[in-house]
Amino acid sequence: MKIQFFGAARTVTGSKHLITTQRGTRILLDCGLFQGINTDDLNQDFRFKASEVDYLILSHAHIDHCGLIPRLVRQGFTGPIYCTPATADLCQLMLLDSAHIQEKDLERINKRRQKQNRGLLEILYEAADVERALELLKPIDYGQTFWINRDEVSVVLTDTAHLLGSAAISLTVHETGPTGEPVEKRVFFSGDIGRPHDKILKMPEAFPQADYILCESTYGDKLHEPETDMRAHLLRIVHETCVVRAGKLIIPAFAVDRTQELVYALDQLANSGELPRLPVYIDSPMAVKATHLMKAHEECFNPEILAYIEKDGDAFAFPNLHYVSDVEESKAINTRDEPCIIISSSGMAEAGRIKHHIKNNVEDSRCTILIVGYCGPETLGGALKRGDSQVKIFGETFQVKADVEVMDSFSAHGDYQEMLDFLSCQNAGQVKQVFLVHGEYDRQVVFRQKLQSAGFQNVYIPSLYESVEL
Repeated sequence: MKIQFFGAARTVTGSKHLITTQRGTRILLDCGLFQGINTDDLNQDFRFKASEVDYLILSHAHIDHCGLIPRLVRQGFTGPIYCTPATADLCQLMLLDSAHIQEKDLERINKRRQKQNRGLLEILYEAADVERALELLKPIDYGQTFWINRDEVSVVLTDTAHLLGSAAISLTVHETGPTGEPVEKRVFFSGDIGRPHDKILKMPEAFPQADYILCESTYGDKLHEPETDMRAHLLRIVHETCVVRAGKLIIPAFAVDRTQELVYALDQLANSGELPRLPVYIDSPMAVKATHLMKAHEECFNPEILAYIEKDGDAFAFPNLHYVSDVEESKAINTRDEPCIIISSSGMAEAGRIKHHIKNNVEDSRCTILIVGYCGPETLGGALKRGDSQVKIFGETFQVKADVEVMDSFSAHGDYQEMLDFLSCQNAGQVKQVFLVHGEYDRQVVFRQKLQSAGFQNVYIPSLYESVEL
């Protein structure tokens, strides 16, 4: 059996890992879009034949994990796609939205490439490809062991608390040893590891003992700062921006989970009478739909928010909260000079309406841009987060005069200690090899040392397209 790393190798985007078993069965773990600058060509060519992939198992519905599934289907994949029920529902939102973005952005990208004397790109996929992909989804509940191909490979999904429906994937692969004896190889893929005290989701679950582990490493060198009172921190930023400076608070946020966490926090502040009476705009059609979808999957919620909902009736609604879907209404927000809070996708500020809101307010010293999650270093969000004095938006250069604040308490990725705690259910001495994926290389080097100190002796950092025999 071998595994080849076609994405999220020494980077945090484009998650894609292909397992080829002894019998030749080809199982793809995730099929994510590469996001950020200079990723156009990476998304065009898989470097493997889509039609030869037998099965796809999806960890969760973030675009850097699911965003190339329609292209896989467009290029010939016809097998089943296994995921949790909530992930299947989210994929309908995420992928149709992604197809719209592909269609809208292709002309702009090709104009830029033409100026650079580079070849023009074909569209990655269209809505029709998404519809065909959605027909292949096979929802599987957490904890249910299922066989994907007769007596060769069994799979169980466990909750990682990273996103609604997010799952880690445990595979048991049955092979034949050199003398004909039966051999089991247990392969585990973490997907993205959430945090133990998520505002909405349940705790991450323990997973079965593994021989080989593919582990994310996004924050492999970092401890999140302790947040003694997240709501007080958020309230301070709101007060300083919207009350003291009479500016706008602009928050790039993923439409699913992060937006709802923010709304839940603001809902609590509104209920306690602490939130100033000012407009709060959720400016994202997908976030509007995702909020309704999340309400339909309360089985994923933790006891705290369930108790709040029972008392309050709705954790995602309060006076002066406006869910915005209409384009003209979205544009009108930028023409208003009144203090307000704008929450809009995408979380890394690479696409969607948030880029327009940042463009219109980044040079206004009254305003604040609040970063509430991981942003790749090549993204607009990443440039703002590290304190760049200038940023490029839609090809134009802007001076960063607005305040930039960071709240890591909203991060959906565990820090290195939380990832070590997640892996503590394993007997490290029985793990033959750990592969670090979904992380920047310098952070992975640090996390490798921490894993080795925890007893995982054979820790490897694969490079893009590298193939390893298990």
